Amino acid sequence: MPKFVYDFTEGNKDLKDLLGGKGANLAEMTNLGLPVPPGFTITTEGCRYYLEHGSLPEGLQDEVDAHLSALEGAMGKRLGQSDDPLLVSVRSGAKFSMPGMMETVLNIGLNDESVHGLAAQAGDERFAWDSYRRLIQMFGKTVLDIDGDLFEDAIEEAKERRGTKDDGDLDADDFKALVDRFKGIVRERTGRDFPTDPREQMDLATKAVFDSWNADRAILYRRQERIPVDLGTAVNVCAMVFGNLGMDSGTGVAFTRDPASGQQGIYGDYLQNAQGEDVVAGIRNTVPLTELERIDKASYDRLLQIMETLENHYLDMCDIEFTIERGKLWMLQTRVGKRTAAAAFRIACQLLDQGLIDADEAVDRVTGDQLAQLMFPRFDGSKLEGSKRLTKGMNASPGAAVGKAVFTSERAVELAAQGEDVILVRRETNPDDLSGMVAARGVLTSRGGKTSHAAVVARGMGKTCVCGAEELDVDVKARRFTAAGGEVVSEGDVISIDGSSGEVFLGEVPVEDSPVVRYFEGGLSASDGGELVQAVHRIMTHADGRARMAVRANADNTEDAARARRFGARGIGLCRTEHMFLGDRRRLVEELILAEDGAERQAALDALEPLQKRDFEGIFEAMDGLPVTIRLIDPPLHEFLPDITELSVRVALAGDDAEPQDRRLLEAVRRLHEQNPMLGLRGVRLGLAIPGLFSMQVRAIAEAAAARRSAGGDPRPEIMIPLVGAVQELEAVREEAAGILAEVAEATGVDVPALIGTMIELPRAALTAGQIAEAAEFFSFGTNDLTQTTWGFSRDDVEAAFFSRYLELGIFGVSPFETLDREGVGRLVSIAVEEGRKTRPGIKLGICGEHGGDPESVHFCHEVGLDYVSCSPFRVPVARLEAGRAAIESAGSDSR
Repeated sequence: MPKFVYDFTEGNKDLKDLLGGKGANLAEMTNLGLPVPPGFTITTEGCRYYLEHGSLPEGLQDEVDAHLSALEGAMGKRLGQSDDPLLVSVRSGAKFSMPGMMETVLNIGLNDESVHGLAAQAGDERFAWDSYRRLIQMFGKTVLDIDGDLFEDAIEEAKERRGTKDDGDLDADDFKALVDRFKGIVRERTGRDFPTDPREQMDLATKAVFDSWNADRAILYRRQERIPVDLGTAVNVCAMVFGNLGMDSGTGVAFTRDPASGQQGIYGDYLQNAQGEDVVAGIRNTVPLTELERIDKASYDRLLQIMETLENHYLDMCDIEFTIERGKLWMLQTRVGKRTAAAAFRIACQLLDQGLIDADEAVDRVTGDQLAQLMFPRFDGSKLEGSKRLTKGMNASPGAAVGKAVFTSERAVELAAQGEDVILVRRETNPDDLSGMVAARGVLTSRGGKTSHAAVVARGMGKTCVCGAEELDVDVKARRFTAAGGEVVSEGDVISIDGSSGEVFLGEVPVEDSPVVRYFEGGLSASDGGELVQAVHRIMTHADGRARMAVRANADNTEDAARARRFGARGIGLCRTEHMFLGDRRRLVEELILAEDGAERQAALDALEPLQKRDFEGIFEAMDGLPVTIRLIDPPLHEFLPDITELSVRVALAGDDAEPQDRRLLEAVRRLHEQNPMLGLRGVRLGLAIPGLFSMQVRAIAEAAAARRSAGGDPRPEIMIPLVGAVQELEAVREEAAGILAEVAEATGVDVPALIGTMIELPRAALTAGQIAEAAEFFSFGTNDLTQTTWGFSRDDVEAAFFSRYLELGIFGVSPFETLDREGVGRLVSIAVEEGRKTRPGIKLGICGEHGGDPESVHFCHEVGLDYVSCSPFRVPVARLEAGRAAIESAGSDSR
């Protein structure tokens, strides 16, 4: 039979799949000899069985019995023993940290009898009854799914009766009364009494942890972070240690480096006479961790030693939870800490300088998504003087966020769905606020520190966050907050928050380019850009050196091409010529469509050709010496024609006075009208159906290249035939194009070789790639259309219709238009790569769909052996970084 339960002495940090991150790291700290309370972990295999079958696997309860008995023996007391109770905590712990799952339940084992034993052993009746009410409150909310506000309201009423705003002023009698009130809430809401049997408490909490894997907020977080759905969660059962035994006790969270900036130092929060959830929930404001040196120097010194041990052991910044029980330090958790994008780049370079990691590992420690976050705009410092500053809180997660203030997650989701930018404002956040945090541009709280729920989750998601803005009086029910100066901000009012400084402003504050963007643009040197820009430069330089794939850009004009080159593009992978026919040129296209004979058609083409030539000359100049892949016109024809309904109405209303041009245009629109233009007369079909169209474009490309060569340039055109489904289509266009290239070379005396290839965007093209490669010198995978034609749906029509439902049901883990569908579309790409190279070993292969800038898709492109990826100019640095990371990871797996 499989083993479902592991003692902390049995595991290690490499067993995260089995023991979850929390359990694996508790075991690792135990192995290191650090002070960890004893306990055991129920594996993720047990969770997966429970979720699949609706019952616990055979043998699991027996294993729990054995491990609980061993824990009781080690502690010298039994679970819930009336005169000296062993109390335990039950915590979830998946492979990846997931704020959406069940929170910790502390003090399991307390009941009406053992609470007296705890009071006698601790010599503190208030402590015992406070611990008991905490159990009922946490158990009621997380296990029995009772609205947590009911318990909070009861506590607020007790404080009002006592005439205080501080939990610390409540005495033993107050907590006894709260225990009775909480029991009543449980009875009212569940129809049963609070369970007093200690083992039943533990078993119900264990099942609740398993069930929380599929809670709505956990599903939302997994979707946001792209965490696989089939991992499951472990359950950690740990002997209780108490931070609420008096002022010589407390609890805290520590980071071995600043998770917001990456700076080395002592970072974290500490709270005297408190249990762990008091710090994380942000209900009571903490003191900086450095204050612990004054409060308890011995524990502080020991903590610093442990922090150094853990960072040197994990070779990374660590996030640590600890409790001090009457002067004794206990370690409750450690993990590689979540950090902001800026911190990730700085820390990677710091660890590299310390010799703890090498350059490859430094590149692998950061991601393209983090780099993209560093490229977002920030507030323009020169414009802040005229802005009304409301307050300053803690700079929990950097960035500039502007939006309408909202005070509930539901409202944040509602307005965001309408296209509004919002800032979620709360006293403190909890896992129920996850949907609102995802929808919001930023998060503002009046309570909590850098280790509060809001701060940790926001950093993980790359959201701007300001926490602990204590001067703000947040009234969630009235949907407003009041600043210290008396200013009232109501729901819908615009505010701006600066996660780098912690400042909060009334109204919209202008933004400016980030220093990282200015570095990529060439306006800021690495040496002048400060530590962050230097770290980005260092990481990018090594990534470029390790990358096998080149990164090109999708650019349709000179400006975009020039910017892409500044951002490091090694050419253009997609120039969409149909974008050159919009605006004033649309009239010329209409004339081409309306042409009634060859002469009229040629006149329209002659008018378009010099415009096209000028376009291409500018792009060749911007990309001098680098390849430029130009896709011949591929518009669904309706994009260049007036709406048939609108035109019909206009002609009908004009009657006999209708313009002749409108009548001719209506006739043409009716003749060419298509029920599904995306699958109609477009791409290679349009070029074959309208004689001279492709020829005009090829001639403009050839003449522009010849002109650039004559001017001393080095143009490298590549002509791409769109929407090919059969090799015969490509052969027909290729023959004509080759003839025109030869004509121009003879006429100008300048020969500019141009590759001729095709875009693979139809399943048939992928499946017959071996044949198509006979006529194609390169393939570029148009994965936007390939995804549409493979799945059989139109992106524009279905994303709003059913994508959200598909994500909820797990049919999609992520939209196939965001990340390449490896099993379907990716399989077609793999087939085309294999068949194409079999026919033409030297064929050049790339991708030019939007997937070219998606980190996960870039890794897939590396795996299947593409030569380059192409993406929007702004995403070029992201793709460059991921191309380097893909090569490093591939080399690492090969060496293993």
